[in-house]
Amino acid sequence: MQQKTLQLSSLKIGYYESSGTGPAIMLIHGNSSSGLAYQHQIESALGEAYRIVAIDLPGHGNSDPFAETSAYTLPGYAAIVAQAATALGMQDAVFVGWSLGGHIVLEAHNQLEMARGFVIFGTPPLAFPPAMEEAFLANPAVNVGFMADVTEEDARAYAASFFAPGAAAPETPFVTDILRTDGKARAGLAASIRPEGYQDEVELVADLTLPLAVFHGKAEQLVNEAYIRKLTMPTLWRNEIQIIPDAGHAPQWEQPEAFNSLLEAFMIDVTK
Repeated sequence: MQQKTLQLSSLKIGYYESSGTGPAIMLIHGNSSSGLAYQHQIESALGEAYRIVAIDLPGHGNSDPFAETSAYTLPGYAAIVAQAATALGMQDAVFVGWSLGGHIVLEAHNQLEMARGFVIFGTPPLAFPPAMEEAFLANPAVNVGFMADVTEEDARAYAASFFAPGAAAPETPFVTDILRTDGKARAGLAASIRPEGYQDEVELVADLTLPLAVFHGKAEQLVNEAYIRKLTMPTLWRNEIQIIPDAGHAPQWEQPEAFNSLLEAFMIDVTK
């Protein structure tokens, strides 16, 4: 995929764009990842039909880092997403967030007033204080997402947790993306989990007025499906979580045909 760049204030933001010219979809990646995680959406029949953009968050991929660790927060990322949507003329897009990206999309929802809808996956909506032991499965790899300094061994363990048990994590882009991410991004995220550090996502999804789709890999190693099922989500698409078989935390990569089919169906419903 060929990367493009966007200048937002003092930050250079990298992004990838599909060839399609249909309704817009903005894809937000997860912690220590990049827009490359969405290669199978950008370079697909879905990407030929829709205008799909996957940005690199600050400190990730080829985007500039934030100058201060304290900027690596959900509100900080959400502001970048909203600014990028405006700069790219995608205010009326569907906004899709994977893992951390899903939390960012939820945080940004009230800055995206023209959005057609939201899709989150690998993202358990969190209140404050966050019920981490309920929302996440007992997997030590979760801790890597909050560590400033990451070894190759850490990166491989973290990448492996993105996939179904026993599946091989691709070196590129997953391991390489983890290793090239600004360590301050992970440290800043950990420090940002504090009172009033983010919007209460449990209340947010209960009060949301726009359509919300929730995808979930059946073989998830990080996120607890049972926790998500307990939440009140009145605008939940099709009134249920969309389970993707034979996929873990990264179904957009492991089962791209199933993922893309669901995303296209959601797009059809919200752009009628």
